Amino acid sequence: MSDTVLSVEISANPDKRLDKALARDVPVEANLSRSRLAKLLVEGAVSLNGRVVTDQKARVAEGEVYEIRVPVAVDLDALPEDIALEVVFEDDALIVVNKPAGMVVHPAPGSPSGTLVNALLHHCADSLSGIGGAKRPGIVHRIDKDTSGLLVVAKSDEAHHGLARQFEKHTVERHYRALAYGMPDAADPRLRGMAGVDFEASNLLRVNANLARHKTDRQRQAVVKNTGRHAITRARVVEGYGTPPVVSLLDCWLETGRTHQIRVHMAYCGHSLIGDPVYGGRRKIAKNALSEAAIAAIGAFPRQALHAATLGFIHPVSGEKLSFEADFPADFSELIERLT
Repeated sequence: MSDTVLSVEISANPDKRLDKALARDVPVEANLSRSRLAKLLVEGAVSLNGRVVTDQKARVAEGEVYEIRVPVAVDLDALPEDIALEVVFEDDALIVVNKPAGMVVHPAPGSPSGTLVNALLHHCADSLSGIGGAKRPGIVHRIDKDTSGLLVVAKSDEAHHGLARQFEKHTVERHYRALAYGMPDAADPRLRGMAGVDFEASNLLRVNANLARHKTDRQRQAVVKNTGRHAITRARVVEGYGTPPVVSLLDCWLETGRTHQIRVHMAYCGHSLIGDPVYGGRRKIAKNALSEAAIAAIGAFPRQALHAATLGFIHPVSGEKLSFEADFPADFSELIERLT
């Protein structure tokens, strides 16, 4: 297959920047985002009257006709691997999977294989179209390696752009279930006095605290003031365990989606997640608060007790509202059984 050549005429009242003007006037069916157009510009794939234009900020004028050479999608370096997937929903545009704990989403230097992307390359095979110039699944959001639950992945550029816009606008519904130490309570004076922490109606915890990389440990995130990225988490107590409650099952949902957001925010509040090796640590639980079996199960839980339970969004092609739920994985369910 040969490259596709698009002819784009700049219409009236264009933006002053070339990349923005092209993003507005490029045919919708081409499914070229502004970021993809910017990359093509840098690669020398855009020309005006036979002259290559690489400056994204170049001035444009109404009536100019640009040619954009879009290369045929190439295969991704990552290799397909026959790894079992729990597919919750799939069509030509996207796929929703229930990711198991322990699986990395995208290949990285420390995890070059065995990832969700490797599994999707095998599962989707020829049904993947070019996304950003490569035949690959479009990862629009991620969950941590040791967090289980729902992920939506695009199979086409059109779906990728549509989903990405919803995540950017924070219109995607994402609810997580978490098992945390203690029980957040509006009557707790400690929480009432914390910066960025308040309670809404019905004892609903709201954490509004910016996040940034930790100053000394680049693998961690930390709550910061006046810098970092805006982050808001809400959490509602579903169930309390112990007398008095020393563990709680929480329904957490994200207004924003930052790296490790729920884990960092809950640790900041003093209610870190059970099993979290980075932000939690083991806590001593009074012998009489829970059964010996429950205390032992908490101490032995091998990962952060966090599960992406609900995912809802508008289908980027059909416009249909979709919503999915994933049951607790076995280890999470077994821990809850020990607690009750």
